[in-house]
Amino acid sequence: MASEQITKTGVLIIDPQTNMAALVAGMLRSLGRRDIREAYEGTQAQFELKRRPFDLIIIDDQLRGPDAVELVRRLRASTDCINRLTPVIMMSAAPDAASIAAARDAGVTEFLRKPFAAVHLKTRMDTIAANPRPFIEAESYAGPDRRRRTEDVGSADRRSR
Repeated sequence: MASEQITKTGVLIIDPQTNMAALVAGMLRSLGRRDIREAYEGTQAQFELKRRPFDLIIIDDQLRGPDAVELVRRLRASTDCINRLTPVIMMSAAPDAASIAAARDAGVTEFLRKPFAAVHLKTRMDTIAANPRPFIEAESYAGPDRRRRTEDVGSADRRSR
């Protein structure tokens, strides 16, 4: 897609199936996005992630070399990567609780079950834009805050240090 123009609002689609990447790119174009890049394998995705900033990454869970979860984990752990804080939406045709938890624990921002329509993709993008989660850096985790809601527990219910 050499005719695409680089903007500040680029999207990187990482999917081993070229037809699925093209389908997602078409959905993004229908939503008004124009700067879209596609990568079909892990090493190509790593190159793109180091080359320029994106404001959204969409990755399929069937990626290999490295696999999708490991790629996200490496991205979040890489303190010198320009896309470390970029929101990541993971797509999956057959997610189970364990794969969703692994993706969340690797630093995935949102999860999207296939098949989906452009409206579902837009909903995830709107959620990311409306409710940005702080980036957490801990000993065993780097990524968006995994908690979806915040509750005021009050001073009486707070743990003492």
